[in-house]
Amino acid sequence: MSRVRQHVNPLNIRYSKPVTPPAWSDIFAHPTQPLHIDIGCAKGYFIRDMAQLCPDWNFLGLEIREPLVEQSLKHLDQLGLNNLHMLFCNANNSLQPLLTSLPQPPQRVSIQFPDPWFKKRHQKRRVVQPQLVADLAEFMLPGAWVWLQSDVETLAEDMVLTFAENPHFQRSFEPPHPSPPGINGPWLADNPLPAMTDRERVTLDQGKPVYRALFIKT
Repeated sequence: MSRVRQHVNPLNIRYSKPVTPPAWSDIFAHPTQPLHIDIGCAKGYFIRDMAQLCPDWNFLGLEIREPLVEQSLKHLDQLGLNNLHMLFCNANNSLQPLLTSLPQPPQRVSIQFPDPWFKKRHQKRRVVQPQLVADLAEFMLPGAWVWLQSDVETLAEDMVLTFAENPHFQRSFEPPHPSPPGINGPWLADNPLPAMTDRERVTLDQGKPVYRALFIKT
């Protein structure tokens, strides 16, 4: 199996065309179930586990690295899950048409361990941009929430700032768990979801901190 590139430039012309939304009734057995969208789902391990643990929810993963999506879809077909799907797309230009096409807005969105793009001139490549937040704010209903995680504190701070600048999202500190040792700032200590990404698991196993934040659509 060929190695998949870790970082993909979303501003490359190859990723400039928005995805064509599928017919959701062909994708999900019950299209009107509550929907969780995982933006940057990588190999899809997280949403695979979530779909198995929460059969009364639908799960949609968005990933810009096409080989990962192709590999994951083959595996997902073998599992026979009818509440799970992955799409190859650039979330920064495909989220809006996807949200428009859905039978109902997502009740949960997660953005976990996205590419950090450390250099300042590359930070415009980060997935959490004001327009992406605005698209979520337009379509998500009050009470829906967005879950953010990273093992890079500066990236977590940048994601939090971008969501906090949108008046339709409010940061939540419930449940009020204390911050883990070594973390500066009001980060959530626990993940409220019943599954973890592989990156989260490896980071915690190494004894390193995960920077977590929750935003509620107001």
